[in-house]
Amino acid sequence: MTPDGTSDRQRRARRVLDVELAGLTAVRERIGASFDRALDLLHSCRGKVVVTGVGKSGIVGRKIAATFASTGTPALFLHAGEGSHGDLGVLAGGDLLVALSYSGESPELLCLLPLAQRLAVPLLVLSGTPQSSLARAADVLLDVSVPAEACPLGLAPTASTTAAMAVGDALAVALFEERGFTADDFALLHPGGALGRRLLRVEDVMRREDALPRVPEGASLKDTIGEISGKRLGMTTVVDAGGDLAGIITDGDLRRGLERADDIRMLVASDLMTRTPKTIERSALAAQAVAVMERYPITSLVVLEDGTRRPVGVIHLHDVLRAGVV
Repeated sequence: MTPDGTSDRQRRARRVLDVELAGLTAVRERIGASFDRALDLLHSCRGKVVVTGVGKSGIVGRKIAATFASTGTPALFLHAGEGSHGDLGVLAGGDLLVALSYSGESPELLCLLPLAQRLAVPLLVLSGTPQSSLARAADVLLDVSVPAEACPLGLAPTASTTAAMAVGDALAVALFEERGFTADDFALLHPGGALGRRLLRVEDVMRREDALPRVPEGASLKDTIGEISGKRLGMTTVVDAGGDLAGIITDGDLRRGLERADDIRMLVASDLMTRTPKTIERSALAAQAVAVMERYPITSLVVLEDGTRRPVGVIHLHDVLRAGVV
């Protein structure tokens, strides 16, 4: 333990992070025209991006392929060892081959080159050895060399794999920004994940059409109660002659209206409704609907067509809970 209270373990951890930061800084300084050419290859690919590697580079390559796929670029990972034993059949004309090897001399990767060349498949290489056999065969080379590995023996891939993964992230992010990939696109590719659920829109989970409770302003008390009871949401929307939202009636509004009425037989929907209900547009995130319901506190919101006062649905707290938004 040093005088400032730092343990040997903490110092070792900080040294590792310092070495990794130095590696990332070195790679960052080399980002230049070759990165533009790499993006051109990715952007012009009309097939799929096939990422390959072995060992730790293969693990990094698998993650890079997954990142491409999740951000709108068709991609898959091909283990280079399996590729030379039949799996290379996944590679086809129009594809792009992305190969990762720090040494650039992995025999498994070099075995894949003849078929890639025969198919006229462009080769993008991420390597720490620019003069290696793999690097020399590349159409575009991204130099991911680092000053040192964080491993004190200089043997275990550490800073070098961090650098390769970071460059893969940089390629994927730059590519999807260039293609105009949106939050909606992301949600479409992640329908079952937590990220995708957070990006669900109100229109994805709202009650609509026949499930939307709705009465005209002149609806009788009997018809109003029938609509609230029949749709089982504890409320109904009230619309004017043009179909726009005039207000809502909840169970609470009913009770309060009955208490103050001199003759309940004369009551119509407009006498009972709240004229300034909380609403949300159909294109809003479902998570925003939850925030509104928590803020006020209410259990449902009227959903309006974007930019109008026309009700197109109702979103209930139970709907967003079932969808896993919260």
